[in-house]
Amino acid sequence: MFKKTVAAFGAALLIGTAALPTVSAEERNVLDESIYDTLVDRFFNGTTENDQGADPTDNYDFNGGDFAGLQEKLEYIQDMGFTAVSIGPIFETATYDGRAVLTYGAIEDRFGTDKELKDMISAYHDADMEVYADFPLGGVSQDHEWASGREGWAVPAEDGESVDWDLENEEVQDALIDAAVTFAEETGIDGVRLTRFGDADTAFLDRMIAALKETSPSLVVFSDAPSEAEFDLDYDPAVMEILRSAFVEMDPDSSGMDELGLTDPPTMMFFDDLNTTRFTTEMVDRKMFPPTRWNVAATALFTLPGVPVMTYGSEIAVAGKEAPGTHPLHNFKTDEELKDHIADVNGIRNQSETLRTGDFELLHNDNGLIVYERSSDEETWVIVLNNTSETQRVDLTAEQLGEGKRLRALIDNNLVSQADSGEYRIVLDREAADLFIVEEDTGLNIPYIIAAILVYATFIGFIYMVWRKGKQRAKDGKAGKSKA
Repeated sequence: MFKKTVAAFGAALLIGTAALPTVSAEERNVLDESIYDTLVDRFFNGTTENDQGADPTDNYDFNGGDFAGLQEKLEYIQDMGFTAVSIGPIFETATYDGRAVLTYGAIEDRFGTDKELKDMISAYHDADMEVYADFPLGGVSQDHEWASGREGWAVPAEDGESVDWDLENEEVQDALIDAAVTFAEETGIDGVRLTRFGDADTAFLDRMIAALKETSPSLVVFSDAPSEAEFDLDYDPAVMEILRSAFVEMDPDSSGMDELGLTDPPTMMFFDDLNTTRFTTEMVDRKMFPPTRWNVAATALFTLPGVPVMTYGSEIAVAGKEAPGTHPLHNFKTDEELKDHIADVNGIRNQSETLRTGDFELLHNDNGLIVYERSSDEETWVIVLNNTSETQRVDLTAEQLGEGKRLRALIDNNLVSQADSGEYRIVLDREAADLFIVEEDTGLNIPYIIAAILVYATFIGFIYMVWRKGKQRAKDGKAGKSKA
């Protein structure tokens, strides 16, 4: 208990709380962001006035989530350290997930009014957070207003239930660009994710990106599929598979981690998304314990190079193989231990520009024992992930870290100094992860000393209060006897 208390004090002294990056949203670039990815209908029902018969027990029906709910639960998302929330497609739609778009000219009234949308976005802006939304370029409803009103624009989609647009038609391209620009301008959204564009021509996507950027140079434009277009973020499903393979079970083949590194544009780092099987399901299928798996995985997610994206419900280990089972109405009445760990690690990332934008070097990678460095001129971090079934020791050399350093762990408060033989010996329990800040070895562990003093002072104060109360009770007892 004492060790954990000191560790908590030490971490607090170093990084404070899970606050947002020290730069404001206007000054941040995309590498400063961490994204919480959700769907409006599946998050929280803030008002029943727009429910229109919503059924929270039916996975296929609208469940009642709305803009008011997102606004009400802003603190929940912010407390985990996320700087942006992605809310999916919000146009008038025939389905809960917003994909079956009926028109690009109106917002789905089950999600709320235009004013409620703007109020929600304004609330997030006041909290120095950003709001992103999807713009589907295909897979829309057969009843979309363009499908019947503009001959030759719509083509049957592969699923047989929706329609795509003829994206080689310049009139279609111009109409989609106009609709996307109008949407961005009228809502004041901070980011647009272009989805379901199939094999659209790169030149068309670049033209749309450029038009959106004209509305606001800081607008983040990204996608949910690989593309050669000039998106602000790179979507690479191979990265998801590398991360899933490395953290889904103990003693994995983690060799894919060798392929990760800094990219331009930054890579989206994610274990699953709204279109895939949930990562938790793979853990369960392999008879793993999801909270432990997620603790190690989340530490990696928020410290590897790139922009972390976490699908809503991961913090409570939501499972599911396919939609709509992968899109449950969020359950807020669950154990918060994993949520707190996400907040801790994401908070450290928010407070360290080095963890967001610094250099990356993989120092060790052997069947789940993964060590890497994030560094800048200001500071150096070493992240150790023991994703194995045994306690492990890894020795880092002076060539890797320099002479006369010490490594101070933020989670378990270990202190590693250079051995007489020159190496730095880090020992970590099985299925555990920690972040080490690299410092000059002055011989004193100041944060630990301060934390220890605070703990002992609190303990002495407690003993003193007990003694005073006992003395007062004895005094009161004597006074009572005297009166008698």
